[in-house]
Amino acid sequence: MPRRGGRNPGVLARAVVPALVAALALAGCQAGLPDLEPGRTPSATADAPTTPDPEPTTTGPSAEPTTEPEPSPAETETPEPTPDPEPSTPPPAPEPTPDPPPAPEEPAELARGATGERVVALQQRLADLGYFIGAPDGDFGPGTQQAVWALQKAAGLSRDGVVGPATQAALDQGVTPQPRSGSGKVVEIDLDRQLLLAVEDGRVVTVVNASSGNGESYEAKGRTYRATTPRGTFHVGRQVDGNHSSSLELGDMWRPKFFTGGIAVHGSGSIPPWPASHGCVRVANSAMNWLWDSWHADPGTTVLVY
Repeated sequence: MPRRGGRNPGVLARAVVPALVAALALAGCQAGLPDLEPGRTPSATADAPTTPDPEPTTTGPSAEPTTEPEPSPAETETPEPTPDPEPSTPPPAPEPTPDPPPAPEEPAELARGATGERVVALQQRLADLGYFIGAPDGDFGPGTQQAVWALQKAAGLSRDGVVGPATQAALDQGVTPQPRSGSGKVVEIDLDRQLLLAVEDGRVVTVVNASSGNGESYEAKGRTYRATTPRGTFHVGRQVDGNHSSSLELGDMWRPKFFTGGIAVHGSGSIPPWPASHGCVRVANSAMNWLWDSWHADPGTTVLVY
């Protein structure tokens, strides 16, 4: 409780402070006072005391920034050298698939024993030209060989029975022998070329491989003979329709047609491309059958030997 008659110290203080401030201002001493905005003077009569600026809070010295430790480089393990792998042997390369063997080439030449379409063509061509041959069958047998020999004889070629370039050329050219007779049915025998020609009115119908007398001497029944075939113009006389044995015991003759003495045209199993008989004219048995059965070289038919 305040004392009576005495002054309140708080009131006294409030009266003294403004007076002191005013006195200091007049004396130009403003030290320690806060700066005032220019042009403004604090009022001496202000009732309320000026609130002093709050003292700045003193903070401790700024802590130096903590230096983060540099990261130590990670220890890199040096890898142990990997040994070079041992060279592996590559698997063997697969062997290339062999090419199929080429188809065998047909031989350039045709000879006895050949078969096939080329032989058929050969046989047909020979038949078309008039050379005696059986029906085309694609088999180069003895009958085809006989016809090839006849072609080679007509063309003046080597008589080997092989269809090579020269024989093929003669075949392609259509070589055939020319007859000497001009009329009627004539059996012509060319001794030089060893050919028998069946001729009708100057046209060769069929050409047959033949073999005549070889010109050599031989013995028969105690006598000596010369194996020759006479030249000249003759006619078919006696004939035997079947197998006939020679009176001189020189062998058998198939369906002979005699044209002078004991000399005949007859079938045989041996007809080489050269003269080989004792004087008769040999032809293949099949050709002799044709002369009998198809062409009909009957008795009286002219036989011209040259």
